[in-house]
This record gives sequence, structure tokens and C-alpha cells, in this order.
Amino acid sequence: MIRFLYLRSAVQLLIVFANEFEWTRNLAEQRGAIPPKVIARHPIQSFDVGEVSPEVAHEIGKQFADELLKGKHEYVIATHIGKGHCHNHIIFNAVNFVDYHCYRSNKRTYQGLRQLSDDICKEHGLSVIPPSQSKGMEYKEYSEAKKGTNWKQKLKQTIDRLVITAKDYDEFLKLMQEAGYEAKPGKYISFRAEGQERFTRAKTIGENYT
Repeated sequence: MIRFLYLRSAVQLLIVFANEFEWTRNLAEQRGAIPPKVIARHPIQSFDVGEVSPEVAHEIGKQFADELLKGKHEYVIATHIGKGHCHNHIIFNAVNFVDYHCYRSNKRTYQGLRQLSDDICKEHGLSVIPPSQSKGMEYKEYSEAKKGTNWKQKLKQTIDRLVITAKDYDEFLKLMQEAGYEAKPGKYISFRAEGQERFTRAKTIGENYT
């Protein structure tokens, strides 16, 4: 369902879509379907700095939402241009308005969602981050990563960003050095950022980083 609305503020837009979502959920209840406790899903689709214009980013977000939801769920897209890079906030109703089934969010659907986004980005000639093979983080490590103080998380993000642009291994090491990392060769290469006390072995952040 797509609506073109002329509204005075973003707040009005959010109210309109909140009402649309609630209307669908109420219909689901009336027809005997049990709506989920989750009201909406919220994927975020990010693009590398300077790689895409806001207009193209928004069109990619719309293509992604249309292919993912197949015209069955209400959705709204907000394309943000702050923080140095474009990113889409895609919010869609957890209940669809065709048969009132709930969107199932699990590991399989997440992988499909990510693959779809990657495929669309590649179709438009944009870079994607290779999927990590690492296991989940402990809560302490997750909490530190959220605060931006976790060395492993920063190293992982830097490698993901630079490995795409480097033409060979030597250029990759040079780019890492320019990004503020000291490299230490060995059976497994290690890196140390400015201000970091110890080196971090790349193998500790996932199999793809050995």
C-alpha cells in the first residue's frame, strides 16, 4: 500500500502511518488472527560514505522494501543524510493487510533480508560488507561495542571498509596504516590501533579475517 501525502511535518507523517498500522492490526484481531507483540520491524540499510546520493539511496530502499514485502505490508522509508553517510530507516507493519499473517523474524529470514539488500546494492554498482563468520559477542563486549570503545569491533569495521577498496594485500596494509593501525605479521596477522595497549589477532574477530 503506497500513499502520497502532503503533510506539514514528520510528526504528522508518523501519526498517519501509526494509524494505518493499527487499523490493519485491528482488522487482524476481528478476523481471528492474533497480531504479534511486535508492532513493526525496522531494518536499517546503510551505504558507504560518498558512494550514493540521497535520491538513489531512497530509490534503493524502496526497491528493497517492495521486493521484501511483496506489496503486503504498509511501510515507510526515511532516508537520513547525517553522520557522513546515507542510510535508510525502513519501518513496516509486522502484520500484513492481505491475509493478516505476521512477519516471521528469525535467522533464516534475516539472512534472506540481508542477501536481498546486498543483491540490490550490487545491481546498482555499490559495495557490500562480506558476511562475518564470527560467533555472537558476549553482553559486555556488545555493550562496549555500542559505546564505540571496543577495539575488535573498530578493527572489524575498518577491515570491512578498506578490504573492498584495496587492489592487493600490500595496498590493504598501507590503507590500514593510514587508518592508524600498526600491523604485526606472523602465523596470524595482528593489528594495534593508536592508543591500544595490545595487538589484536585478526583471527579472533572471525574466520574471514585470518
